[in-house]
Amino acid sequence: MMDLFEQSIDRTRNLLPYDGEVNYYGKLVTLERADRYLKCLLESIEWRNDEAVIFGKKIITKRKVAWYGDKPFEYTYSNTTKQALLWTPELLGLKSLVEYETGETFNSCLLNLYHSGEEGMAWHSDGETDLKKDGAIGSLSFGAERKFAFKHKQAKEKVELILEHGSLLVMKGTTQTFWLHRLPPTKRVTKPRVNLTFRTIVE
Repeated sequence: MMDLFEQSIDRTRNLLPYDGEVNYYGKLVTLERADRYLKCLLESIEWRNDEAVIFGKKIITKRKVAWYGDKPFEYTYSNTTKQALLWTPELLGLKSLVEYETGETFNSCLLNLYHSGEEGMAWHSDGETDLKKDGAIGSLSFGAERKFAFKHKQAKEKVELILEHGSLLVMKGTTQTFWLHRLPPTKRVTKPRVNLTFRTIVE
């Protein structure tokens, strides 16, 4: 499917030099479809400001989030617990697309809405106990192109790439154990970005 748009991208290439596996699939859909998905997600998802408890203090982020899944899974991160909403038709369609392209299966999705480049995400790894250990995380991006970075927890080595409108990045294996990742803020980007991270919650 992707070959029509991105013949130069080798989706089998591991972007990490060691201790994990990250593959960039490039754009999965046409520009027209990506624009449609972005508009639909901005309008139909039940967005909420994210909350985190840091050093006992509750922080409300400008960035908004939503949590969807096969059933009302609970997911705890940053000392707060969310309960999943049931899939929308659009999210189910995107989940099927990501599963088809990757050969993986997912039962939930954490969505992030960054209103502009000034909103980002600090260094972290998705190693919560609710998640399948070493399971794949499929990260689908719509909207503004943004830089995405990895940093090895011990060696501090960095890997950076640009996530395009309609593109897919997959992290799997021991990536979360050995690497941090972040979305650095930038004043150069003024448009919104929606990021869908398809995951597997273990019951």
